[in-house]
Amino acid sequence: MKTVSKKTLKKSFLNWFFWNGCSQQAETMLGMAFGQSMAPVIEELYDTQEDKAAALQRHITLFNTESQVGSICNGIAIGMEEQLANGNGSPEAIQEAKVALIGPTSAIGDSLWVATIIPLLLTICLSIASALTSAPWVGAVIYIIVYPAGTYFLSWKLFNLGYKAGLEGVQRFMASGQLDRIMQAVTILGLIVVGALTASFVSCSLNIDIKTTAQVFDEATGTYVDGIISVFNLDNLLNSVFPQIVPLGLTLGVYRLYTKRNWSPLAIMILILALAAVLTGIGYIPVIGAFV
Repeated sequence: MKTVSKKTLKKSFLNWFFWNGCSQQAETMLGMAFGQSMAPVIEELYDTQEDKAAALQRHITLFNTESQVGSICNGIAIGMEEQLANGNGSPEAIQEAKVALIGPTSAIGDSLWVATIIPLLLTICLSIASALTSAPWVGAVIYIIVYPAGTYFLSWKLFNLGYKAGLEGVQRFMASGQLDRIMQAVTILGLIVVGALTASFVSCSLNIDIKTTAQVFDEATGTYVDGIISVFNLDNLLNSVFPQIVPLGLTLGVYRLYTKRNWSPLAIMILILALAAVLTGIGYIPVIGAFV
């Protein structure tokens, strides 16, 4: 019985991990990279040049996915090629399985890895860089180390899952609801981090401060002198009711304009600049920003 050795499995994975985007183009997308990943497996499983050529030919056709989560497709394809080399299955079944996996692995990979895990990691590293003012480079170093290591770990585990569980095992896993629970947990974590990011990095204030002159006690001299006190500060009032409510409102407003109103990022930036100019101007109106 023909089986793929551990060395060949590792070589196939490394081909995909390092070179999955090297030949991406409009005709076959990631097809050439997928064929390169399958090359050492095909070389080990098949004896004749005709069988090797036919196997390579079916793996350089159109294929596309999110590369990290999509490594599970490579594992499944290797398992099916292994069965075919032992007289089970058919080349058509391998092609059909690859086509069927494009949609779910792309959607899951983009939402789980690209849209959730990477932004979370970036947020954490930005927070570290912001907090360590004497050594902000620490955040960048952590990202440089954790991102490739995390990518490798996730891809390798999914690659092995695909190979060991096969197409039916992956389908059972997806149908069990475990994937939905993982996605929900990661989404909740992402929302928490984004909320913290809004309060930490989004800066917005309403420069409306009504001041007046009054007698102020000077501790140094022990006497009362003429001074300036604030009788109404809009930022302090709002933050006493809901801390950082202005940055939160700005973030939610931008989100609504972008997702619900289909505003372009450029239009949103112009609006923010206009609002900043108007509110800053209001702050410098003498009866509001100086004295009454």
